[in-house]
Amino acid sequence: MDNENLTRDEAAVRSRLLRVDAYTIALDLRNAEDPQATGFRSRCTITFTCAEPGSSTFLDFLSDGVEAVELNGVELDVDPTRRVTRIQLDDLRAHNTVTVDGTARYSRSGEGLHRFVDPADGLTYLYTQFEPADARRVFANFEQPDLKASFTFSVQAPSSWSVASNAVVGRREDLGGDATAWYFEPTSRISTYITTVLAGPYHHVSGSWHPEDVTATPAGIELGLYCRKSLAGSFDPEELFDITRRGLTFFHGLFDYPYPFGKYDQAFVPEYNLGAMENPGMVTFTEDYVFRSAATAAQHEARANTILHEMAHMWFGDLVTMVWWDDLWLKESFADYMGALAVAEATRWDTSWISFANKRKAWAYVQDQLPTTHPIVADIPDLEAAKQNFDGITYAKGAAVLKQLVAFCGFDAFIAASRSYFRKHEFSNTTLADFLDALADATGEDMSTWARQWLQTSGVSTLQTESTLDDDGAYASFTVRQDATDPVTGEERPRAHTVRLGLYSYDTAGDLVRTASEQVTLSGTLTRVPALHGVRQADLLIPNDDDLTYAQLRFDERSQATLMEAVDRVRDPLARATCLAALWSTTRDAHLSPEDYLTAVERAAPRETGVGVLQVILANARTAIERLSPAAVRPALRHRYATLLEDGLTASGQGSDLQLAWARALAGAGRSSAGPTVLLRALLDGTAVVPGLKVDAELRWMFLQALAAHGLTSVDELENELASDNTAFGRVGFTLASAAFPDPAVKQAAWQEAMFGNLLSNDLLSATIEGFTLGGVGLSAPFDTRYFDSIADVWQLRGIEMASRAVRGLYPGGHDLDGSTDAAAHPAVRATDRWLAGTSTAPLALRRIVIEERDHLLRALRAQQAASPAG
Repeated sequence: MDNENLTRDEAAVRSRLLRVDAYTIALDLRNAEDPQATGFRSRCTITFTCAEPGSSTFLDFLSDGVEAVELNGVELDVDPTRRVTRIQLDDLRAHNTVTVDGTARYSRSGEGLHRFVDPADGLTYLYTQFEPADARRVFANFEQPDLKASFTFSVQAPSSWSVASNAVVGRREDLGGDATAWYFEPTSRISTYITTVLAGPYHHVSGSWHPEDVTATPAGIELGLYCRKSLAGSFDPEELFDITRRGLTFFHGLFDYPYPFGKYDQAFVPEYNLGAMENPGMVTFTEDYVFRSAATAAQHEARANTILHEMAHMWFGDLVTMVWWDDLWLKESFADYMGALAVAEATRWDTSWISFANKRKAWAYVQDQLPTTHPIVADIPDLEAAKQNFDGITYAKGAAVLKQLVAFCGFDAFIAASRSYFRKHEFSNTTLADFLDALADATGEDMSTWARQWLQTSGVSTLQTESTLDDDGAYASFTVRQDATDPVTGEERPRAHTVRLGLYSYDTAGDLVRTASEQVTLSGTLTRVPALHGVRQADLLIPNDDDLTYAQLRFDERSQATLMEAVDRVRDPLARATCLAALWSTTRDAHLSPEDYLTAVERAAPRETGVGVLQVILANARTAIERLSPAAVRPALRHRYATLLEDGLTASGQGSDLQLAWARALAGAGRSSAGPTVLLRALLDGTAVVPGLKVDAELRWMFLQALAAHGLTSVDELENELASDNTAFGRVGFTLASAAFPDPAVKQAAWQEAMFGNLLSNDLLSATIEGFTLGGVGLSAPFDTRYFDSIADVWQLRGIEMASRAVRGLYPGGHDLDGSTDAAAHPAVRATDRWLAGTSTAPLALRRIVIEERDHLLRALRAQQAASPAG
């Protein structure tokens, strides 16, 4: 049977039929250090019951070959030379045992069992990544989240390696010949996608956590940290353990349910496709969180957020798991909210909710305006759709909606509902209805209306205030208008928003400070606020003060003018971040010109004290210039931007996080504008020095990439740099810079390898694609037609992870408006439309990527059109 794309209906049939008891999995990884070995031996025995004896089902196994299958003592006919994706099991009994012997493949895509050879020392490292459905790349199984079971792993590997899994090691056996077998204890009942194996000569640090209450259960938890040996000098286990201990203390108290999975290991692994993965007992993270170069407070905070996000998953996702991927939000939205909450409440960082408002929600707003947007509780018909739904809706919008839920029903009720949810559904699977039942019990209210408004509709509401004044300059009337059109159905669907209206005026020092606030619950399109009648008109009115709800903001005329004149004077950092985020949304929607947005950034950035906010607004300004502004005015805006960056670099505190943020932004600007390259070259060569700025390995590669995009470096210089930084990070930096040269032959080679080659790992593929896009659209435009001719084949020939990177990254989305006044008539848009019209039967996941990239291009062209003199 050949079909990789399991459907929801198939999973439902299998779920009604089966209950899986246990897996025993043996992996032989002794050949992993041999570069010629493409696969490894995998043997899996599964015990399960069947509700309808005599019926049939199938196992999932994306293998290189199946040598033997035994079902209830009977050998099944198999062809070991044929690659199959499903193994048919017929004539089932009430109680069944099946054993599958096969060969699984080492991965370079980050899916399944990924193999990485460290260029720094030649050592080989392995780790698994299975979500949503890649455990079947390593062992035969029933690959769906609601068929939980207990898993017992054993692994044969070189004796010098460290080997870890979800559970603790029960025993080791010396196999001779420098090989050892590790036998792990059985896990609790968990889903296939959160099982894991880690193997290699990892650097390991041990620790422990003990609850403040000495009578609590468990009395303590063993902690472990892993990274590659070549990164050990950059590893900071003290901070990582501190965050972990704080998180365990916080969540134990908050959830009133002890951590249920024994030990708590965390591994930082190379070429990781995600930020992290919540495997119980062994959480895996991208090793980008091992800071080998200078890292800002914002980077440390983001790492803490990820650590605590994954820890929240131990309860939301691992202990209680969604039935199917429709309810992915039941783990991701909750973990996203809890991660931000835990950083704010349990760590030293006091900017967690600022980062959430300024950056995380911006991801959701972008996603929610795409034609492919979907409700938080999504319709996920198959695994390909599930893969695509790890997006800004499921994570950031869902978390923002939970923050609104807390404002709506109260924090205590929300936590009470969570606690009862864990107790009632521990080690099992749930749907939306189960959490709503817990919420109804905790609040005493029917939450179905709230769920329909927030979880089962699409789109982002827009809030704007309308008012009239009396003769004394006070509000005579005050109304909040809500525009809530569902982009999928086109229907107007206003939601109930509990918001705080913040009134800000200038104080004697010239700062904008809150002088009054009013918390109201919006209902319908118009909500009158009589409580503000007679209150003097504010200089600035923020309709979502304290960022309680999920909505875009449009400021009234006076507030907009105030922000353009004095956004830097908003004293409260969360209010300031909320205003800056709203100005960016207004720019993306072509209601504020890119030039005006740059003006606001020129005012805000030099006085901004929060490095996370500074990084975001500088990046947004670059996007406004390069993608949203008309080509005719772009050189002048680039010059203003470069001046802003160079001034900021020299004026910021020596050696400060802010200085580092300015330097990185300058390198980014140099990729598209030649203006900054003079200073970048001087900094790289040491002929210019900015006091306090250390041009470390990360900055050196960023500078070289900008120079390469303009042909201002050479292959020899890049190779010399790689020789001095022959690390995984150095290889990525080198690959990106090598593909950035403005040379048609370089672009041709990069294109061919990215689309059809097999030499690149996942990280190096992304670096090649990013480098290809640099150097100007004139170099990439000749590939537009080839892109549409090729992507169907790419999707069929490559795995979804690598194909998605190629299809998304190489879409011809860098074009400018070419004199036409109709953005939709642009040749790249029309070529996309022809492809979509001619490929209605193409995989939905492929079409989704193309539709989304078309929308990004069309939005940019429309913004250019609106900002042009004729617009």
